[in-house]
Amino acid sequence: MNLILYFAPGACSFVPHAGLEAIKAASGQDFTPQLVKLHKGEHKTPEYLQMNPDGQVPVLKVDGRPLTQIVAVCDFLDRNFPAAGLLPEDAWARSKALSQLAWMNSTAHTTFTRVFFPERFAETDGGRTEVKRKAAETFRGYLQRLEQLLKELPFGVLQDAYAFTLLRWGGYAGIDPASLPALKAHVEAAMKTPALAAALERERTRLDTYKAA
Repeated sequence: MNLILYFAPGACSFVPHAGLEAIKAASGQDFTPQLVKLHKGEHKTPEYLQMNPDGQVPVLKVDGRPLTQIVAVCDFLDRNFPAAGLLPEDAWARSKALSQLAWMNSTAHTTFTRVFFPERFAETDGGRTEVKRKAAETFRGYLQRLEQLLKELPFGVLQDAYAFTLLRWGGYAGIDPASLPALKAHVEAAMKTPALAAALERERTRLDTYKAA
């Protein structure tokens, strides 16, 4: 199987990136990492938009066919490479793990979009400031909920990678990861596991983006 992952450092594409590293270690199935430079607008080129009309990462190209959306990509990888153990085998536990990923993607992630791109949600400077402030406040609550999710079901590679991404983003909104000690400790431990460590080395990103005011 020919797999190409289109990813951007620090983006949510880190989730399947880590998953593919776990698959490579477990089964020998390799993949081609294809860097997408968002700051240069490479996600807006006609060629990229043909793969993903939304101009987002990740895109997983499978034997020339593009697949988009985090949860769908993760589900595909798990079903095709079960030896990697990306998701639990038990049907209920697997569904709960997918539920966690879907919540991270559809709720926590989309809320932070308002921090990164407040101009999409308000036309005035004052409005954008308010959008960003409220989103950061809501996002902190989601990070606190993420700490609680750690107690519900053991995280695997995919959830660990998304937890890293979300906690890292929080620093840009003025959320000190040290203020979420359980989540921070879990993510720091996960960063040392082979799959996440390999993806992090390629992406050259770090957890702590927080700067005190």
